Amino acid sequence: MDIRSEHAFTALYRLHYDDLLRFVRRRADEAAVDDIVAETFLAAWRRRGELPQEVRPWLFTTARHLMMNANRGANRQEALAVKLGTTTETAVELTQDDRIDLRTAWRALSDPDQEILALGIWEDLPQAEAAAVLGCTRAAYAMRLTRAKRHLAELLGVSSDSLLSAHS
Repeated sequence: MDIRSEHAFTALYRLHYDDLLRFVRRRADEAAVDDIVAETFLAAWRRRGELPQEVRPWLFTTARHLMMNANRGANRQEALAVKLGTTTETAVELTQDDRIDLRTAWRALSDPDQEILALGIWEDLPQAEAAAVLGCTRAAYAMRLTRAKRHLAELLGVSSDSLLSAHS
């Protein structure tokens, strides 16, 4: 995607800003969110002549790399943790005990499992785009997603079939 004008870049910014902001908010310390989003769009501006046609995964990947750089040396669990209960898209009626169990299970997942589930469920990325964010093939992402759902199901003590059918 070759962006030659400020007008075209502004359109790209308006189209993707909200998604990118949500993506970063779920992963970064609140104090760093605005800086990471701004740096991501600055990188996009600098590379505006060489952006891929599907720019959303590129933005997410760039933001992810900026977050990892900003948090290098920090606890990876906290740096990549997704804040549960902040999305209405996946909201279900849960009792207080269910929410505690889900948070406990989520925290027990490995960082890669958390990231794979978050890209597929919270960010609602198609498998090809999620794979691009992680730098793997779509098939590898699909396999990792299935494994992550199984791990989460085991931790929750529920049938993996119920999680495997969701968001496939």
